[in-house]
Amino acid sequence: MRLKPLPEPPGDLGDGRTVFDAVADAQSAVPLVPGSENDCCARLMRREGYESRDVARSWLTFLRALELAEETDDGFKRTDREPTPENVRASFRERVFGARETLDVLEAADEPLGAEAAFERLRETVPGWERHRRRSWVDHWQDRTERLLDWLVLLDLADRVDGGYVASD
Repeated sequence: MRLKPLPEPPGDLGDGRTVFDAVADAQSAVPLVPGSENDCCARLMRREGYESRDVARSWLTFLRALELAEETDDGFKRTDREPTPENVRASFRERVFGARETLDVLEAADEPLGAEAAFERLRETVPGWERHRRRSWVDHWQDRTERLLDWLVLLDLADRVDGGYVASD
């Protein structure tokens, strides 16, 4: 299953921390004993400082995509999967909606692509139901493409080069 919610990438991590540390911290905020979505979101907000329930819910779903949290009949809980760079990269590529396609576009490009150019090459992959869901679907998906590109860079799957993005070697 591929999941769509994609939080904003973490900002300044400081103190030599990596994005993998931020993901591990978010995972550790999810309970071991299943809890309701509301409880998990409140816990993520309290422990990680997410400013709203929507941001926390996006992170909870993102952790599910990374296979670091799961939904059970009793609620959401942390998995025992380690948030190693290899695990996070593999799950991101395969389970975050649009990640694989964005990486494919970068790999097929002859030169660095800006976010707009990447979106234009991805435009046809946006499902019809997404196009009919909101009038400003193009703006929404351009923003999403930028977030995907930023996450790909943070996860060392892509690099910023000459004002654009290229797939990492």
